[in-house]
Amino acid sequence: MTLLSLREGRLAVDLAPDAGGSIARFAVEGPGQDEGDLLRPATDAALASGTGMDTACYPLVPYSNRIANGRFGFDGELFQLARNWPGIRHPMHGDGWRHAWQVLHHERTRAELVHLHERGAAGVDWPFRYRARQSFMLDETGLTVELSIENLEDCDVPAGLGLHPFFVRDADTELACRLAGVWRTDAEVLPLQRVPVPPEWEFSRSRRVDGMGLDHCFDGWDGEATVTWPERGLRLVLTATEAFRHLVIYVPDGQRHFCVEPVSHANGAIGQTRLAAGATLSGEISFRLVQI
Repeated sequence: MTLLSLREGRLAVDLAPDAGGSIARFAVEGPGQDEGDLLRPATDAALASGTGMDTACYPLVPYSNRIANGRFGFDGELFQLARNWPGIRHPMHGDGWRHAWQVLHHERTRAELVHLHERGAAGVDWPFRYRARQSFMLDETGLTVELSIENLEDCDVPAGLGLHPFFVRDADTELACRLAGVWRTDAEVLPLQRVPVPPEWEFSRSRRVDGMGLDHCFDGWDGEATVTWPERGLRLVLTATEAFRHLVIYVPDGQRHFCVEPVSHANGAIGQTRLAAGATLSGEISFRLVQI
């Protein structure tokens, strides 16, 4: 497994192109109270799987989250997708995380990866051709990721984008963000009803995430969220451009990570999103570190 290293100041990023174009590690290197991983580091076994499933962060293309039973309609036609996630009967998180990405460029603080999706390729059942790109730029204050998907068909297609980072979670880790609505879900985490954000899921003031047990998609996000590690004296400011105005917050029980995922569309809504022939959907997500 080849890793691409980015280094600037005390920040270290390792990319795994062959494991779903994922981030394998994002950390503050010592010495200092704040040193350590910011995202869950990928294990050797995770990298050897050839997917981004258990890495630090992976791209969501050409859609985010679950598609119920793999069926969706678009422009009067019904499409059926195969299962792609162990133990879950609903296809999830697109297919970019399942394939190796090509390295277009790599230097000390920058890298660019591309994934070309062709219909009929082995292990592929998404019915539309596309090209996805990721550009990574590291400086002394943080990491910026530019993500895009280009429609290679001669007709409109459904398309979406997202990023799935796994933040390190301590007992005192906090999250703050401003949100308008949230989708209630069923037992299989499929959306049922959009409601205003209830008080128990309100993050307008920074609060601890440990024990919240969330796995929900929110909308009305203003594009900024902060993750704080009080004991480390460290805060990360996550910002995203206009393409990402939904946010999936995932706080699994019994784990030492949680997810704050900027995405372009609500769970299950891929058939309602549209990209014109030859058009590109793109956005930028930034991770900036500040001392507190």
